[in-house]
Amino acid sequence: QVQLVESGGGFVQAGGSLRLSCAASGNFFRIDDMGWYRQAPGKQRELVATITSAGSTNYADSVKGRFTISRDNAKNTVYLQMNSLKPEDTAVYYCNAGVVLPTYRWRTSPYWGQGTQVIVSS
Repeated sequence: QVQLVESGGGFVQAGGSLRLSCAASGNFFRIDDMGWYRQAPGKQRELVATITSAGSTNYADSVKGRFTISRDNAKNTVYLQMNSLKPEDTAVYYCNAGVVLPTYRWRTSPYWGQGTQVIVSS
């Protein structure tokens, strides 16, 4: 079984910073792409940023220049450094990972964390 556990959410004033972490644990062969998504009340879940195992990154236009995604492959952990936060960044942030299981090495399966709340006040 594979688990993704997020931490680091909270309440911050506009212009402030937060750092999210997501650690993967369990029985897996390999973790491929990892990423962060968010869902605001009444809205669909949207991509924030992704990172490949080689370190290539991709960002939503709304967070470019403010957020930085990184990962520590040795720790199976992905991070999201969020700077210059805006009230519109308020959402539940979800970690996502493409996991290759030991008994299914021909495919990558998506796993999600439980989500961590980020609230940015104006």
